[in-house]
Amino acid sequence: MTIKNRGELLERVFQKLASSDRNNSNDHMNFDSWEWPTGVAIYGLFKYYRFTGKEHYLQVMEQWFKERLDEGLPPKNVNSVAPLLTLIHLYELNRSEAYLQLCTEWAEWIIHEMPRTEEDGLQHITVIADNEEQLWDDTLFMTVLFLAKMGELTGNEAYRQEAVYQFLIHVKYLTDPSTGLWYHGFCFDGRHHFGGTLWARGNCWFTAGVVEFLEISGLEGPVKRYLVEALQAQVRALLPLQHEGGLWHTVLNDSSSYVEASATAGFAYGMIKAVRMGLLDESCLPAALRAAEGVIACVEEDGTVGKVSYGTAIGMDDEHYKQIPIVPTAYGQALTIMMLTEVIRKD
Repeated sequence: MTIKNRGELLERVFQKLASSDRNNSNDHMNFDSWEWPTGVAIYGLFKYYRFTGKEHYLQVMEQWFKERLDEGLPPKNVNSVAPLLTLIHLYELNRSEAYLQLCTEWAEWIIHEMPRTEEDGLQHITVIADNEEQLWDDTLFMTVLFLAKMGELTGNEAYRQEAVYQFLIHVKYLTDPSTGLWYHGFCFDGRHHFGGTLWARGNCWFTAGVVEFLEISGLEGPVKRYLVEALQAQVRALLPLQHEGGLWHTVLNDSSSYVEASATAGFAYGMIKAVRMGLLDESCLPAALRAAEGVIACVEEDGTVGKVSYGTAIGMDDEHYKQIPIVPTAYGQALTIMMLTEVIRKD
């Protein structure tokens, strides 16, 4: 399937995502769960709705939230915050007090109760582990974007400032100063980057997340400049590491690791959107569009996005990341949807 079919392809990728249900044995493709893969997925659907303007897709999202809320929500952690990014956007459209009340409850938990690391970073607590004293780059997309949107929509300055601070401390501790690329995590207990792996999808959470953050927050001044410089440094380092087929390797600087589509979609989305927003130079576009073509080549006829690595905890060496299995996932579908909306918008 070639890039000229991208409109039809976008619909196929969306339909594959929306049709995945709880009977799917792959839990990261299960569209009926309230977790981070679905949090990214529902945000991808929101982007699709805003792009098409089709009211049917708004109804799909509202029904999804109704069903999940009727079932009851899981315990609060970094990953279970993720679906709220879409919910607060929906509140902006329908002004549902129930939506706002729920989002406020969780935002207050982030501010006052969520575990913190040294220097007051948001600790990457999950349903599996507390990950004491650990910062992970995933947190920015899964939790901080929601807090930023809450701040802008409600006028709550504490939410706004906390979101800014979290981006700054994550940049401080997760970027490799010699390259501008991102480590997966940092631990204050021992002050180390675990295996020091430059993992692709972890990097893409910043590439895609920072452009969302700057759009949501409307940030200006030296903090915006600092974040844009971090993005530009990352992209400069990414470009020479791109595989000839357009994708990036799951370990960015290890050409023996497999190429991976979800990270590549996140890079392409962030880069194309950043050019549109004036944050990156247009010289990045050829690489970003090659990346989009590479991801499109991974999409099967039924809309399944292939070459996507499964959910990945931090590892102590590159081999850990190279052994993560490749399976279809909701976030792989969603990042591809987000990428395609930017590709089409560019045209």
